Amino acid sequence: MVLLAAAVCTKAGKAIVSRQFVEMTRTRIEGLLAAFPKLMNTGKQHTFVETESVRYVYQPMEKLYMVLITTKNSNILEDLETLRLFSRVIPEYCRALEENEISEHCFDLIFAFDEIVALGYRENVNLAQIRTFTEMDSHEEKVFRAVRETQEREAKAEMRRKAKELQQARRDAERQGKKAPGFGGFGSSTVSGGSTTSMITETIIETDKPKVAPAPARPSGPSKALKLGAKGKEVDNFVDKLKSEGENIISSNMGKRTSEATKVHAPPINVESVHMKIEEKITLTCGRDGGLQNMELHGMIMLRISDDKFGRIRLHVENEDKKGVQLQTHPNVDKKLFTAESLIGLKNPEKSFPVNSDVGVLKWRLQTTEESFIPLTINCWPSESGNGCDVNIEYELQEDNLELNDVVITIPLPSGVGAPVIGEIDGEYRHDSRRNTLEWCLPVIDAKNKSGSLEFSIAGQPNDFFPVQVSFISKKNYCNIQVTKVTQVDGNSPVRFSTETTFLVDKYEIL
Repeated sequence: MVLLAAAVCTKAGKAIVSRQFVEMTRTRIEGLLAAFPKLMNTGKQHTFVETESVRYVYQPMEKLYMVLITTKNSNILEDLETLRLFSRVIPEYCRALEENEISEHCFDLIFAFDEIVALGYRENVNLAQIRTFTEMDSHEEKVFRAVRETQEREAKAEMRRKAKELQQARRDAERQGKKAPGFGGFGSSTVSGGSTTSMITETIIETDKPKVAPAPARPSGPSKALKLGAKGKEVDNFVDKLKSEGENIISSNMGKRTSEATKVHAPPINVESVHMKIEEKITLTCGRDGGLQNMELHGMIMLRISDDKFGRIRLHVENEDKKGVQLQTHPNVDKKLFTAESLIGLKNPEKSFPVNSDVGVLKWRLQTTEESFIPLTINCWPSESGNGCDVNIEYELQEDNLELNDVVITIPLPSGVGAPVIGEIDGEYRHDSRRNTLEWCLPVIDAKNKSGSLEFSIAGQPNDFFPVQVSFISKKNYCNIQVTKVTQVDGNSPVRFSTETTFLVDKYEIL
């Protein structure tokens, strides 16, 4: 298959977007597209027309045409499959199939076209991979930016603290009638004490540039984030580089999600002075015949206070868990108060919680072998056939209150047998030929999308498709434990607070 060009044109043959994959002049492509409407026979319904030199494979899209120009010896079946992928890409970037909308997103479409075809030949990609490649969403860059923002916030807080110390030193000196101490280059200044203090304060507080207080050295791990071309030595050409980077992007988002998801996700925009992180991690091992071998879940509430006036507070915890979790409070928390009134407060009410540090105030643990507690059941059923194995795998959400995002079900495949033949699938899939795995990707699993299935065929034995591994992330916790209210110790007045909830997978396997 040699694809010469891909174009979106009007019914009169006017090119709106055209991408050539071989050396062609603009006059040549415009002439081919102008001749295209005249070749179509309106009395018959075909998806291609031919001339002496080229073949047009097209699909009507309202008032427009998606046209592929190929050589005459190209495989028409592959051309039609490629055309369907091109037609699915356009609605991803354009809200309406109109000339103005196509022109506005022309560069997005060209970048997507380049992911489908390289040097005239079709790439083995699907719609989800094209979206990932064009977004260039770097996990390591997110980590780098989160670290840098944290360093900047700490530098600003240090500047404000220094400013308060300088103001206090100036006031103490004036109160005692002594000469105000000099601060750097201001020591011998003849400006009055009050104006000098305000000048120093404004300089330190209002300056947001990092050179006032240099940020600490950049960590060696996240610093790799911006070196997008660092893997160029391992690939032979530009196309292989894109594919290699694409694999790394997906694996970093999916594979590393369980251990680094809390670092990837930046803090919520509306972080209050009292902020809580509720995090749960699950470790689950199931047998392929349905028995739950072990399920262990650990959860914790982390409290962070950024304003010292909210140091003396109490957290009102609502525990609606009916699964029998074991709760444990921090040693400095009043256990009797928590047992009697579900309030988290310090044993000594006169003391304050630490400021600007994450403090674990409550943790819980659930360990069970009860099958009804499994949040997401996976049933993998490989059956031998004449040519290998037919594999049917399905999932079902048992906890209706959960909403699982970025779910990836990884099925191992036998090595050296090629790609699987996909029958029916809910969601998207990705075949990793290097690691010999099939990744079944589902954006969301919730009460409206409780179940789904995947069917594929490949050479191998039933034992080759285990263990099946699952990864996901959720913003709703498994054990229904929440902080509903925060109040001051004195006066019992309510305090504004924010909450960040994460439910992660530490290990989830079907053996």
